[in-house]
Amino acid sequence: MGARRVFAIEPDSAIQVAREVVGANGCADRVTFYQALSTQVELPEPADIIISDLRGVLPLFQHHIPSIADARQRLLKPGGALIPQRDTLWAAVVTDDKLHADYTTPWLDNPYGVEMRAGHGIVVNSWRKARVEPDQLLCEPQRWATLDYTSITDPNVSNTLTWTADRCGTGHGLGVWFDTELIDAIGFSNAPGQPELIYGMGFFPWQDAVAIEPGDQIAVTLEANLVGDDYIWRWSTRVLGQGSESPLKADFKQSTFFGAPLSPESLRKRADRYVPALNENGEIDRLILDLMADGLSLGDIAAQVSERFAHRFETWNAALTRVSDLSEKYSQ
Repeated sequence: MGARRVFAIEPDSAIQVAREVVGANGCADRVTFYQALSTQVELPEPADIIISDLRGVLPLFQHHIPSIADARQRLLKPGGALIPQRDTLWAAVVTDDKLHADYTTPWLDNPYGVEMRAGHGIVVNSWRKARVEPDQLLCEPQRWATLDYTSITDPNVSNTLTWTADRCGTGHGLGVWFDTELIDAIGFSNAPGQPELIYGMGFFPWQDAVAIEPGDQIAVTLEANLVGDDYIWRWSTRVLGQGSESPLKADFKQSTFFGAPLSPESLRKRADRYVPALNENGEIDRLILDLMADGLSLGDIAAQVSERFAHRFETWNAALTRVSDLSEKYSQ
């Protein structure tokens, strides 16, 4: 496309495929590769354009937003262009018996006489990629958030959406998708009814199916908060009927925090007062890291590891695999 110089940044070893493709197409003299996170890279000159796709199923994925904000501030020329420019996220109430059954049937129906309810509380607090058709939306989609990459800094998003139902149906959860504007009104959409892409809709199930009637009031507060390396999602749902006898049809409070199975033993080891003692795997890794710090080669480190932990590594090659894994992760 006429670029004088390209900086290609990718932390995964798949970057080697890009190197070979660039070489095969006669562009190797203009492309510089960095196998690293963009936040760890210093460029010799700022870029006129940054093109990125750090999304998952939805744009709120791992460190997408902090990485874009960092690249915009450090790696882009003043007045430079970002592609994409913005993503707009939409949400609507979805009806889908089959999709919701995946969250209930194996855990609540007890088809084999085995009580499985303990698993239901976990799966119903997890969301998944899904695809639904426009006629499966029980209400008009509403905009939940706009991620403007030309200015965004906060990775967290929260908003409350409300609907007044205008038709009958059974609500099973919330569908969330996004439209993107790449540049100058050019973009694409993952909305129901649009061609299927590598992205998709996120389906956030309700704890139970809810019968929806015209006039019912539906309110959903959807929150996404970056914690550590990924997002904690929360979706709180209230459905109020029109009848005065039992107006509250649903009051669900769900979160992916509750979707992770946590044993008391695991939690105990994460407590601030817990005093850890290295297990054997920890001892092995500590020895490897200490020997790396002493400046030994991987082969020499593997020899010492296989000698000291002979019951764990029957061969030098087995120890070398363990040493190499840590080298790839921690060495410069």
